[in-house]
Amino acid sequence: MADQTHVLFVEDDDVIREATQLALERDGFVVTAMPDGLSGLEAFRADRPDIALLDVMVPGLDGVSLCRRIRDESTVPVIMLSARADSIDVVLGLEAGADDYVTKPFDGAVLVARIRAVLRRFGHAGGGRAEDAASPASGGVLTFGDLEVDTEGMEVRRAGQPVALTPTEMRLLLEFSTAPGTVLSRDKLLERVWDYGWGGDTRVVDVHVQRLRQKIGQDRIETVRGFGYKLKA
Repeated sequence: MADQTHVLFVEDDDVIREATQLALERDGFVVTAMPDGLSGLEAFRADRPDIALLDVMVPGLDGVSLCRRIRDESTVPVIMLSARADSIDVVLGLEAGADDYVTKPFDGAVLVARIRAVLRRFGHAGGGRAEDAASPASGGVLTFGDLEVDTEGMEVRRAGQPVALTPTEMRLLLEFSTAPGTVLSRDKLLERVWDYGWGGDTRVVDVHVQRLRQKIGQDRIETVRGFGYKLKA
């Protein structure tokens, strides 16, 4: 069916790959499953999936490097799969451009819920439009020093130059820009940007804030220790 969501799944463990593919297909996803990073990159370029699930430790081209290659070419959502929640691989994957991560072993229902949450943020799978995040400030361009945020055109400029943001980075910036000077906690950002109705790993927020700072200016978003972050008005 034309409206089915296409998932690229890169996993070298045959049992996990086959079982997860079957579980996702039962939930209505179309799945292209690949055993290594190089074949995963080829499949991504050939099929242009709606979302990519990448295991960190795959042969040929590891998941973090594959994520970077995908991010160089596309803003398609990426979820990293890591066997260790406390691993540096989690942070490396997020820094490479991943939007979220899931720790292995994972429950199939949890994985599907995380996939659908990411897709809702990106406007796929009937989850609403990505531009809905701009609704609180729809109607114009918000200006913060040399930073301009067009909440209708979903464009950002810094000193007159366009700034390329991923959809997750854009949603994060919109949350800050619609409430300048207001401290937003990590939990609140997880709820609003990542659509978590439960507690999540705040490293996801911290890494994305750091990535956003690198693009819009390190001093534009202020850390309020013990509380969260705020955009300088």
